Amino acid sequence: MPELKDKVLVVEDEKDTRFILEKLLTRNNYEVASAVNGEEALEVLKSFNPKVILADWTMPILDGLALCNILKSDEKFKTIYYIILTARSSLKDRIMGLDIGADDFLVKPIENQELLARIRSGIRIYNLQSELRNIEHSKAVIEMACTIGHKINNPLSSLILSIKSIENELTQVEAEKLAEDIKIIKESIERISKFVQELIHLQNPQMVDYIDENRMLKTD
Repeated sequence: MPELKDKVLVVEDEKDTRFILEKLLTRNNYEVASAVNGEEALEVLKSFNPKVILADWTMPILDGLALCNILKSDEKFKTIYYIILTARSSLKDRIMGLDIGADDFLVKPIENQELLARIRSGIRIYNLQSELRNIEHSKAVIEMACTIGHKINNPLSSLILSIKSIENELTQVEAEKLAEDIKIIKESIERISKFVQELIHLQNPQMVDYIDENRMLKTD
């Protein structure tokens, strides 16, 4: 199975600069998509999931700073490492970009090796954030599973006691008549009890594909 390439989105209205960036990144084993402005980038992002975005500050229709503001306000895109490419080098401009949420700046003209180093750094940060999110997600799933398990366990215990009490009250004739029903109830209780214990002791939650594109929690 071929190794998956890290994805980078280039948002640049200047044709020659965009072409150079695409070639540089492709030669360095990145999967690259491009857009000529922020509006087009939003369309590209519907089907392309980059770890890093390189966006020129000054573009028509929707510039790099406005695009950054939109993406950093969206949970789906906010962790993408966002690098602004700009000819502006003043401290005021950098502060403005950082306040919007940009992760990094590169002042034009851009040195290739510095650009690649910044992208590698951005990918490492993106991957680390993804790992932390997965850890937090797993922790939340475990806590939820334990809570559900304990909540089910209490009425389940009452149900077990009730069945035993009913059995003790039945005459022999009634017990024989209801034997099959009671057997089914006990088997169902046993299955529920096993599921409850799996929830309470869940350590490594995994989601598995189920019917109709739904996903379910795997407990064993």
